[in-house]
Amino acid sequence: QVNLRETGGGEVQAGGTLRLSCVVSGRTIRDVNMGWFRQAPGKEREGVAFRFGGVGFRRSRYQDSVEGRFSISEDSAKITLILEMNSLKLEDSGTYYCAADTSVIRLFIPSEWRYWGQGTQVTVTS
Repeated sequence: QVNLRETGGGEVQAGGTLRLSCVVSGRTIRDVNMGWFRQAPGKEREGVAFRFGGVGFRRSRYQDSVEGRFSISEDSAKITLILEMNSLKLEDSGTYYCAADTSVIRLFIPSEWRYWGQGTQVTVTS
């Protein structure tokens, strides 16, 4: 069983920065597919950023709208997934969820992921 807990959400002005963390318990994430999703009110959950691949072959992938502004990484102990969000825009607001799975084919499809955190709220204001 993998448990995920997100922290770091909050309110920030447009152009600002937030750092989200997802603490993983139950196993390390060195060879687990990890992702950040977000969901705005009235909208479907969408994939934002991912870390995937085996030990020594980890890669990152981003939604086009956050490429160059967001950065996903793992801590050295391989138990925390981090999302650094820079140059935040109003449309980045939503509840951000951490997800994990040992086997995912289509990273951006929420139904492909088994384990989810409870979410953390991000609000970007003008």
